[in-house]
Amino acid sequence: MRKAPLKTLSVHFVIVLLLFLMNNGWTQETSKPKIPVIGLLQELETEFNVKFSFADADLDGIELNRPNTNELEASIAHISAETPLQIEKLSDRYYSILLKNTISVCGMVLDNFEDNTIPGATVRVLDSDIAMITNMDGTFAFEEVPRTAVIQISHLGFKPYFISAEKLSYKSPCTSIALALSYQELEEVVVYKFLTDGLAKFSDGSIQMNTAEFGILPGLIEPDILQSAQSLPGIKSVDETVSDINIRGGTNDQNLIIWDGIKMYQSGHFFGLISAFNPYLTDKITVIKNGTSSIYGDGVSGVMDLRTKNEIQSTFYGGAGFNLISGDVYGQIPLAENLAVQFSGRRSVTDFLETPTYTTFSEKAFQDSEVRTDNDFYFYDFTGKLLYDIDRYHKVRLSLIHINNDLDNFTLSPDGNDATENSLDQINISFGGSLESEWTDNFHTQANVYYTQYRLTAFSITESATRQLYQNNLVKESSARLNTTYKLAPTLQWTNGYQFTETGIENITRINQPFFESSVKGVIRSHSVYSEFRFETEDKSLFAQIGGRLNYIANINTFEKVLVEPRLSISYEFAPNFKLEALGEFKSQYTNQIIDLEQNFLGLEKRRWTLADENLLPIVQGKQASLGFNYDENRLYVGIEGFYKNVTGINVYTQGFQNQNQFDGEIGEYLVKGVEFLINKKTNDYSAWFSYAYNDNKYTFNTLIPPSFPNNLELEHSFTLAGNYNYNDFKIGIGFNYRSGKPYTRPDVTNPLDTSTFPNEINYETPNSSSLPEYFRADASATYDFNLSKTLRASVGASVLNFTNRKNLLNTYYRLNESNEIETVQRVSLGVTPNASFRIRF
Repeated sequence: MRKAPLKTLSVHFVIVLLLFLMNNGWTQETSKPKIPVIGLLQELETEFNVKFSFADADLDGIELNRPNTNELEASIAHISAETPLQIEKLSDRYYSILLKNTISVCGMVLDNFEDNTIPGATVRVLDSDIAMITNMDGTFAFEEVPRTAVIQISHLGFKPYFISAEKLSYKSPCTSIALALSYQELEEVVVYKFLTDGLAKFSDGSIQMNTAEFGILPGLIEPDILQSAQSLPGIKSVDETVSDINIRGGTNDQNLIIWDGIKMYQSGHFFGLISAFNPYLTDKITVIKNGTSSIYGDGVSGVMDLRTKNEIQSTFYGGAGFNLISGDVYGQIPLAENLAVQFSGRRSVTDFLETPTYTTFSEKAFQDSEVRTDNDFYFYDFTGKLLYDIDRYHKVRLSLIHINNDLDNFTLSPDGNDATENSLDQINISFGGSLESEWTDNFHTQANVYYTQYRLTAFSITESATRQLYQNNLVKESSARLNTTYKLAPTLQWTNGYQFTETGIENITRINQPFFESSVKGVIRSHSVYSEFRFETEDKSLFAQIGGRLNYIANINTFEKVLVEPRLSISYEFAPNFKLEALGEFKSQYTNQIIDLEQNFLGLEKRRWTLADENLLPIVQGKQASLGFNYDENRLYVGIEGFYKNVTGINVYTQGFQNQNQFDGEIGEYLVKGVEFLINKKTNDYSAWFSYAYNDNKYTFNTLIPPSFPNNLELEHSFTLAGNYNYNDFKIGIGFNYRSGKPYTRPDVTNPLDTSTFPNEINYETPNSSSLPEYFRADASATYDFNLSKTLRASVGASVLNFTNRKNLLNTYYRLNESNEIETVQRVSLGVTPNASFRIRF
């Protein structure tokens, strides 16, 4: 082997030695501890025979690196640069030291969960115009900030953080600030990704959907709020609409739907095929099937609580988009540091553009009605919200929503000699406000008021005016509530409140031939007080929510009633990843929807709201209990829940009978016993799930023969197999739904028609003794996100509902035609229904 020259080795040795000494010296220098500024000043006084005049309190606690100089002026400059101190030379010997009025600050924002930096966090110097957002590495810096200022740091999904400017000044490196994740008090997330991104299950049994994080579900290219809820076990719609959602076998009017604290009496567009709520300003949706908190009244079947975004952002954000049915726009505009407005608007394109989606929707919506598909139909909705922070402890919110469906139709008679003009308007306008106050760290209050009005009007007149029809259903409701929350201990919270509600409903029907006129008005006032304790151990193994609601309900000059409603929700983690859940509730409601098949709104809307009178329409009361078991090991969730639900005070008019019992007006009850099962396998890239629900749903009407028979909404078996997959910005979902056919009643095979009466009557078999064929539907959807610019994000999507084009029977009933013969009427499901969308957000 050839040896290296001695000279070369010596050079290498010298270089390595120099590098070592430089590195060692740098390490020792940077590792030097900081010294108090008072100690450094005392050293300078001794060394240079000078005097510094200062207040000890101003300099106490201030430290800095030792200056790398032996000169007095350089040392003074070093102190001024490294500390919030201003040094003024009074003479050759005397100096005055004061705290600066303004300082430079910097910081690095992290999350306290994984210590990741948080880019895009808003950093604001309170009581000034100074603000910015953190850089990609989570850092920020300001010059000339008032020394006594307070700095607020906020980001969506994190609790706001407040810190004095002095604590951020002259730190090297910059101070690290850890933001805490924003969770609701005492609500532990059991499952973060439940079926898809943005769905979470909580310890109290509720399920929450966060639209900002929402992934994709089969058949949906946009997060339609009420359609998405039907992906959960136990929540279905027997007629494929969002305005007729059945939670554990209950009717749609037994669901409480709340938007920003306002009870809604209209929830759908296009006669129930599309949700009426814009999902892009809706922050979260909470779905409760049982164990409801005592703060909620009404809704014996379930609760859907929709809340719009509630925090003020310092910069404008928004978006817009369109699909084959409608176009929309939304946004939030900051008007001041503590003031902002939100808005959203949507309008259909159905009155000037006919698309394949509109054609399919029309065929379903207008079947079995007086309306033909060649009509002038459109819908729109808009919302507005004012957000005003009086200060950091008191917040005012004002909300407005307006929903409208408008249909005009012109048809000729079969002989072409007369024409009929039909119109139908469905309008909802609601507004409300709230004041949220944080009086201490442990005591919060919230005051809410709202007014809502719903009107459904139908008008039909022939060109010759020989036949005229006018129908009107009007609901007016106002409510006020005060809610208090007191944190008795870190693990115990006590909620109390009072709510007053006044509901007035009017129903009018006028027909000229044969002449008929009906006008029914009523008003009910209710007073409710409630109390509730929420407890959760520090290790999150035990959660308990126990409370109750006391209701005083009065219909003016008719009846008075007092109802006590206990509520219970308990979950216990008895082993790692294994939990038991016990839920129970008593609930009541005094508003119902009568289904009038003979005098419906042009055959399109068969439901009209009405009030209980404790005679023909009692107050509906529900009792429910359930016991569940679930296993959640981050990537695998398995849950099973058995439930028992009994609802009393129902009238056949509210159940939609289409057989021998539809005109009886009898009062009875229904009892549902069932089991719900879900298994969900999930990773960062995909989620797959299988769900099964069994329902034994039976009516009991003691005065009917037989007194007990299957419920009109009984779906004995329901299966769902679905999944979604994410690859970078591409998402795809596919799902299959199967369920038993719903019950119906056929005419008697041997003697179908009773000709001994006039007019003739249909002889029916035993009520609901037959079942429709099984229901099967397959859906698919896909979306792709991409950047149009640094600040503009876009997405395209496509979906197909029922891509096998299976014609499912949703309902079958019988009626007599003009020849007194039995006519079979069948309603079928949506056929293959494509849709596409394009969206931008900024």
